[in-house]
Amino acid sequence: MKNWNILLASQSPRRKQLLEMIDLSPTIIRVDVEEVYPADLPLSEVPLFLSQLKAKSAEAIHDDDLVITADTVVILENELLGKPKNMAEAHEMLQKLSAKTHQVITGVTLKSNRKIQSFSEVTRVTFQELTPSEITYYLSQYQPLDKAGSYGIQEWIGGIGMKNIEGCFYNVMGLPTSRLFQELKSF
Repeated sequence: MKNWNILLASQSPRRKQLLEMIDLSPTIIRVDVEEVYPADLPLSEVPLFLSQLKAKSAEAIHDDDLVITADTVVILENELLGKPKNMAEAHEMLQKLSAKTHQVITGVTLKSNRKIQSFSEVTRVTFQELTPSEITYYLSQYQPLDKAGSYGIQEWIGGIGMKNIEGCFYNVMGLPTSRLFQELKSF
């Protein structure tokens, strides 16, 4: 990976931290795209579509630049839960997730001047039953508005509310680090 100048097209501080955790030092770049997708697109394909959409507008400037784009969604019972627009919507999302299993899907696209490759990763998360006071506490103490499904698994709510997880923990934070590392090696 030393041959690449890693550019992360994401404003997510968690994604940057996750890349740093696997000893990559990304430079953050801004990509402005409207995150819309075709209405008939299967929900499980939305994050991959959006990561590819972001990659199309990200420009690799030099031959040694490698751009990483990503998008994460939560799917519960055929409903896509993205980032909440306000605290009321965040509260509603957490109530829906309480005592249920949902999927967290992250789509990732790697792009250079010569090549593009994409993949997605699925993690299943089951929450304990969350009481109204637990949801209210979480919303008052943490920042749910920048997170798909209104929660950060690495925060208090994950510590007290996660009953079971199947798949990559870091995928739920926004980047499947192990799979990403393997994909980068083959890129």
